[in-house]
Amino acid sequence: MPQNKSRSDTNGRSYSTGTLLRRFGPYYRPRAGELALDLFCASLTSVCDIVLPVMIRQITNTGMYHFELLTIRYILRIACLYALLRVIDCLANYYMANMGHVMGAGIETDMRRDAYAHLQELSDRYYNNTKVGQIMGRITNDLFDVTEFSHHCPEEFFIAFVKALVSFIILARINLLLTLIVFAIVPVMLYVCVRLNAWQRSAFRRQRTQIGELNARVEDSLLGHRVVMAFANEELEKEKFEKDNRKFFRIKKDTYRYMGIFKAVTLLFESIMYLAVILAGGLFMRRGLIKPPDLVAYVLYVNMLIATIRRIVEFTEQFQRGMTGIERFLQIMDADVDIFSREGAVEMKEPRGDICFRDVSFEYEDDHNKVLHHLNIEIHPGERAALVGPSGGGKTTLCNLIPRFYDITGGSLTIDGISVSDYSLESLRRNIGIVQQDVYLFSGTVYDNIVYGRPGASREDVEKAAERAGAKEFIEALPDGYDTYIGERGVKLSGGQKQRLSIARVFLKDPAIIILDEATSALDNESEFEVAAALRELAKGRTTLTVAHRLSTIRDSDRIYVLTEKGIEEEGNHEQLLALDGIYAKLYRLAERMK
Repeated sequence: MPQNKSRSDTNGRSYSTGTLLRRFGPYYRPRAGELALDLFCASLTSVCDIVLPVMIRQITNTGMYHFELLTIRYILRIACLYALLRVIDCLANYYMANMGHVMGAGIETDMRRDAYAHLQELSDRYYNNTKVGQIMGRITNDLFDVTEFSHHCPEEFFIAFVKALVSFIILARINLLLTLIVFAIVPVMLYVCVRLNAWQRSAFRRQRTQIGELNARVEDSLLGHRVVMAFANEELEKEKFEKDNRKFFRIKKDTYRYMGIFKAVTLLFESIMYLAVILAGGLFMRRGLIKPPDLVAYVLYVNMLIATIRRIVEFTEQFQRGMTGIERFLQIMDADVDIFSREGAVEMKEPRGDICFRDVSFEYEDDHNKVLHHLNIEIHPGERAALVGPSGGGKTTLCNLIPRFYDITGGSLTIDGISVSDYSLESLRRNIGIVQQDVYLFSGTVYDNIVYGRPGASREDVEKAAERAGAKEFIEALPDGYDTYIGERGVKLSGGQKQRLSIARVFLKDPAIIILDEATSALDNESEFEVAAALRELAKGRTTLTVAHRLSTIRDSDRIYVLTEKGIEEEGNHEQLLALDGIYAKLYRLAERMK
């Protein structure tokens, strides 16, 4: 499906049923043949139900008015025809239950693929405002319901349409007036059902949202279980979970109440239809307007019609779940892709690493928090630059602007004289390596995490990158070496080991520009020394921008910028800044006293 790249907040958007069906329809196109065959089989399953009243009427009429024609041969011929139809019905139902569900699972798979691909293109702004538990719920549980919906929805409504149409035609030929009386109830019933469906839809939407909140609560608690245990807050977490859990229960109670009302109302209309047949049919038969066998057939057709309506009613819950799943899927697909490669973007080839901020300003779009104001910085090719200053000055934000995790809101940011927004996003980020304080390692092996820097790299290149990052020794000491499983987020490794793996990953990537965002601030002295040595190796011959709180790690930088809420207040190398006796000198002396 095409991606929406407009600037509008669609995360909580509601959609009409028509819009949902229109947006969902294209997923049937690759499976048009399967759908057509599925609907053909659905029509075959209707034949037995439609033909049976005709057969009963035929036998009854023959027995009452032409008894001599009611021979064993005649009865066997009708019975054999009905048996043949039942065999066809079984085969058609087998296809619907088997290949129909496969078709639905294929649509679910395609939707999950599109949702995941779209999520990969969304910027930090989306993830900063959306809980991961909600996202997980939308691409897993919600799409499970879409499988059943995509298979059963066309079948159920097609079967209902065929049976209603054929029933009307046959019954109209028996007695048009009685048929109009019975069928006059159907539009009123449909109108009431549509209104009740709106209540159910709202309840299902709230139910899905709350299950996402529950997922987010569980994820938050389990990922932070060490903090929970450290503060002995297990009971607090149980109370918070119980609060959300009870809220979910209350929403489900509302859902089932609406379902109960819906079912009761449909049963009431069914009763009215039966009552109409009994009253009007009895009066018509008394006046000779309808024969007894015809009335029997009439009752059978009305019974079939009511059974069809009842089946649609029972399908309503699944229908609403499916529509809610599609709606939540579209809320992902319609989320802004606000950082993307612009039309005519150029590839970044053999970059020199000349980074220039000219009058750059930045504010977060969601809360309009102004972080950077008219900033001017120039980092020359191969230069080692550093950013220091108090927290909240915008150091990390400035670094995030270079690979376009966010776009600047004013001024210009160029690399080698070309605006970063004019480069293709993939080539821009391919030439920038980032090492952060909060290292993220994927669940897998040591090898898997290093080769992530350049998928497809040879084993030799991976091992060479690990050696250059100072990680070879500890990797080879692990039980399975490079094939050692390191656990979720690398929990089986120390902080220093995880950091060296992240550095090895960047070595393998071999970018021209390196951003070191407080890469050693969370390490102990020994680990810091080892990681700092790896970082010095990594920085050789590359343009490097380092964000540091530990000023000892950036003493050898070619240029140091002191960034505060007022902007760049000081600039120079270590000795020059000490001579200024300003903010940097104060920070440095404070750091020396704390050693």
